Amino acid sequence: MKMDIKWIKTFVIAAEYENFRKASEQLYLTQPGVTKHIKRLESELGIPLFERNGKHVSLTNAGEKFLSIAKGLINTFEEGMEEFEGWKQGYNRKLVIAVAPQIAASMLPSLLRSFIDENPTIEVIINVTKSFEIGETVDSGKADIGLSRMEPIQHNVYSKVIHRDPVIMVASYKEENQDDSELLKRYRLLTNNHPTYWEELLSEIKSVYPKVRTLPVTQIEITKQLIEIGLGVSYLPFSMVQSELKNKKLVEIKQTNIQLPFSLTYVVTKKETEEVKTFMTFINEAFS
Repeated sequence: MKMDIKWIKTFVIAAEYENFRKASEQLYLTQPGVTKHIKRLESELGIPLFERNGKHVSLTNAGEKFLSIAKGLINTFEEGMEEFEGWKQGYNRKLVIAVAPQIAASMLPSLLRSFIDENPTIEVIINVTKSFEIGETVDSGKADIGLSRMEPIQHNVYSKVIHRDPVIMVASYKEENQDDSELLKRYRLLTNNHPTYWEELLSEIKSVYPKVRTLPVTQIEITKQLIEIGLGVSYLPFSMVQSELKNKKLVEIKQTNIQLPFSLTYVVTKKETEEVKTFMTFINEAFS
């Protein structure tokens, strides 16, 4: 039996859309090209995979059965080609790291640079993943290790705190000499940009400053931009604003009445492969 992987990919996309025209747009093929791939695959298998009803198509029983097989073949092919490409580039090992966006935008670049310099034969793949999804990502094997701002809820993974990042109040640099009480009267407090500390912190702020006005902004990068142009103030991890403080775009505001929390970084693992052990040793030394 001779089957082209292109035919199988075309079949999977056509099955997803149940429409050859939409499949052709997704695959950058002509519609006759999609039809040709499907007919060749059906001829090779000796059975129809689709029922045609005008422009609409639907899977036959055979098509339903073959779909899971086809997806497995594509996954195997793509994983094999990825491994082969890594081998061609001189890698003989691979490490997939799931990283929270806040970590990816702050401490990760310098860490990754040092790790790759020390371990040039390990191919590193970074998947930026929301903190609350990292535990599941590691548990399911989609990543070998995770760096998260949240402790995972999954029982099958191991996690530990590797870094405690102080949270500070920041404002536009023009407010350099102001105190927190004055700024919280004049500006909206930009909240919800971190997955863990805001609930308790906001409760404490409101107990001291009950008239504070809030504006939820779910992304730290957007929060920083809004602060820079004078649309609010916020409490952010120091590592996330270190560059802006240095370049005098933002300023740290000292606190008079608020006890500030820490933003914790967790490393999340499940299987201790040699690559995971190597990264764990590196990360422990980096934060020791």
